[in-house]
Amino acid sequence: MSRSKVRGVAAALAAALALLSASACASDTAGSESDTLTVGFVVDPSWAQIPVAQRGGAFERHGVRVEVVNFSTGVQALQALQGGQVDIATAADVPSASALAKSPELRVVGDGSRWTGSRIVARPGIADLNALAGKKIGTPLGTSAAYFAASALDSAGVTAELVQVAPSAMTTAIAKGDVDAVSIFQPYQAQVIDVLDGTGVEIDVPATGYRQHSLYLAAADTAQRKADAFRKFFAALTEAGAQLTAHEEAATAAVAEATALAHDLVGKVLREFDFTLQLPPDLAAKLTTLADWARARNYLDPGVPPVDYAARLDASALAES
Repeated sequence: MSRSKVRGVAAALAAALALLSASACASDTAGSESDTLTVGFVVDPSWAQIPVAQRGGAFERHGVRVEVVNFSTGVQALQALQGGQVDIATAADVPSASALAKSPELRVVGDGSRWTGSRIVARPGIADLNALAGKKIGTPLGTSAAYFAASALDSAGVTAELVQVAPSAMTTAIAKGDVDAVSIFQPYQAQVIDVLDGTGVEIDVPATGYRQHSLYLAAADTAQRKADAFRKFFAALTEAGAQLTAHEEAATAAVAEATALAHDLVGKVLREFDFTLQLPPDLAAKLTTLADWARARNYLDPGVPPVDYAARLDASALAES
């Protein structure tokens, strides 16, 4: 074979190898991307399965890469989801109902926990709901805590003023007397009770039937495109939920580390939650009720049309996890 032909064969072989290498790299990148989920985590025990799975290695055991991005509120996490910055967002039921109404592409893909510990905590001298008439109740407006307070007041026929207080400012607001009572979710509720040092009044509220649902949401096309990763993610959360239900020390420690809360406080708070991963069909009716409430108080634009929430529940990843 002539020298020129040898050079030609060598060049062709090199080109083929380069093309094969590029294809392999592209395939690896695509595979890696489909197996990776970016999750917007509201730093709150309501979604305790995430830090437990992350620190306990459950995500690795189930073959999914999870990048956790922390958020202070569900509203912020939902905004990141709507902006395409995360694949999955965590948020409570009230802000989720509004986000689903405004964004047709969003789906609820899991209900991570339920909590029935909502209550109103008041300063000394306020014995019951009737004593709250004309008083100020601090709460993050438009949230599950605000919904609970409004429902409790309505059930008792009491008129009080709900004022905006951020979760992180609750203890200061109640301690300084800026508000007369607060309605807030955990762990801030426990912190308020602690700062009042035994003088606070946990007001007896007639049954409102309210259970806070801590949800996982995603865009429909993302859930379909990354279906395998979603199944693995929820399988890992199911494992973590079992550890939380069993009150395993390692699970409590993982949540305490992730939330920067005292270990004893976290252990107490976690016992108030049902961490069974599910997505019951009757959640749709609950979301409809919450959206109607938000519209009536202008937390949701009245011009946003009603939503068929049943069509927004996608349990496919749970069924196969």
